[in-house]
Amino acid sequence: MATNTRILVINPGSTSTKIAIYQQEKVIFLKTIKHAPEVLRKFDKITDQYAYRKEIIYQELQGADVPVDSIDAVIGRGGLVKPIASGVYRVNEAMRNDLLACKRGEHASNLGALIAYDIAQLLPSADAFIADPVVVDELQPLARLSGHPLFERRSIFHALNQKAIARSHAKSIMKKYEDLDLIVVHLGGGITVGAHQHGKVIDVNQGLDGDGPFSPERSGSLPVGQLLKVAYSGIYSYEKMSEMIVGKGGMMAYLGTNDAYIAQKEARNGDEKYLKVMEGMAYQVAKEIGAMSTVLKGSVDGILITGGIANSKWFCNLIIERVYRIAPVYVYPGQDEMGALADNALLAINGEIEIKEYQ
Repeated sequence: MATNTRILVINPGSTSTKIAIYQQEKVIFLKTIKHAPEVLRKFDKITDQYAYRKEIIYQELQGADVPVDSIDAVIGRGGLVKPIASGVYRVNEAMRNDLLACKRGEHASNLGALIAYDIAQLLPSADAFIADPVVVDELQPLARLSGHPLFERRSIFHALNQKAIARSHAKSIMKKYEDLDLIVVHLGGGITVGAHQHGKVIDVNQGLDGDGPFSPERSGSLPVGQLLKVAYSGIYSYEKMSEMIVGKGGMMAYLGTNDAYIAQKEARNGDEKYLKVMEGMAYQVAKEIGAMSTVLKGSVDGILITGGIANSKWFCNLIIERVYRIAPVYVYPGQDEMGALADNALLAINGEIEIKEYQ
């Protein structure tokens, strides 16, 4: 087993790209590259940006103290590929073609695999990977039923962070992730609550565009009848309705901000409107945890709360007071997508987990 393996991690966001080089588990280079909105607006599709972003990344690497040729693997944040099982995947032509065609939607994360592949091609002996993209799908058959055959519940959630936190928790209590039944809650711009049974997420709310708790900028589950009336009122376009659901829903719609820190501060200072919305969001998260406990038939070894909003003890306590009788609650504030990607790549390189092929 190599002791000086170097891994380049690429995590594209809507207006920035984070890059890092890890030597084993240690970060030896870290950079957040900001992209000017006026530059990004020149591209028709998000995937059209990948050559532009790749060139900037390569320039940054050339200026780093770490020789580019010393990199052993490149791993990018996984994008909207077809539904796949959890794991590490080698970037191949099938994956690149699906991402370039945006077959399942446009998202900045689609750039991760594309850039990783191109940069790996410039290196002497590096492979390109992705790990646990948001479309990881391990749902059990019953979880797919929605209530009408035209609509199937889909698995879109914070797979990378949920899986990483679950594995880290299992290790901390000297157990295997695959031997535990856990409920993992990711509190971020979107909120997802997953039922992890023996290493598989057998049910999870689709946290992107219309399922589960409302979040700082997403509406979550809405009353369908009322939604239909608004949609057919003639007042709102499809685009405006989409914004209500993702981007300008949830806390943003109620309070005019998607900043949970600001909302919490106002709530704790006695603003009743802010307090009601924050308590309502925690209430809905707790309800979703309760629902996932029934998916696991009451056999829950732990409830793990993670994500950016988990830095707020006050908000976490609003959830914990409603769910602590279900199972012990553990809070792991923040998220480390870069570290999780590097860990997955290292496990794959060392042969500790299988490298899967996308088809």
